[in-house]
Amino acid sequence: MTEHGRAARTEERPPGPVRVLLADDEHLIRGALAALLALEDDLAVVAEAATGPEALAMARAHRPDVAVLDLQMPGADGVTIATAIRDELPGCRTMIVTSHGRPGHLKRALAAGVRGFVPKTVSAQRLAELIRTVHAGNRYVDPDLAADAIASGDSPLTAREAEVLELAADGAPVAEIAKRASLSPGTVRNYLSSAAAKLGAENRHTAVRLARAKGWV
Repeated sequence: MTEHGRAARTEERPPGPVRVLLADDEHLIRGALAALLALEDDLAVVAEAATGPEALAMARAHRPDVAVLDLQMPGADGVTIATAIRDELPGCRTMIVTSHGRPGHLKRALAAGVRGFVPKTVSAQRLAELIRTVHAGNRYVDPDLAADAIASGDSPLTAREAEVLELAADGAPVAEIAKRASLSPGTVRNYLSSAAAKLGAENRHTAVRLARAKGWV
């Protein structure tokens, strides 16, 4: 056996339970899910997180097999974290669990390589089944969310318009948005104006609300 062959073998994880990361800013929900999943012999919750950055840090530290991510978390949403996990930890599959059945979120999630997209109304037993499904390399999308996505049409916003609009969601001034997006203030104003016009909104605050209602940001 070559040195390369021996190295490759030592990096392989020994057989065992599916290692799961749970990320949800609602502590009660996360704790209940962790307790219920712990009852499954073939699943092991190896880390928990309450924010997007914490979820990514836990993924890096524990290298789970499946990361179950809440869509809306402080710091960064589940799709953003799923994208980072896909790029940094290709062996970890991701799932999004959400109480917001908005079609734009589903499309973003699929583009980020998310393998599962389910509502928070799913039972713990069903979630355990879906974790196994995703770990096995399959994809599951809630059929109701999929139907809504097909019916809704595509977002009229460009990627940059959506990014800038999302950065404006917390009421940050243009100068701060420009700094975060590495753009000039004038360019930020142009993107915000364009996004508002496309959405038929009188200002950026209304544009954010309308875009979020559709799941486009």
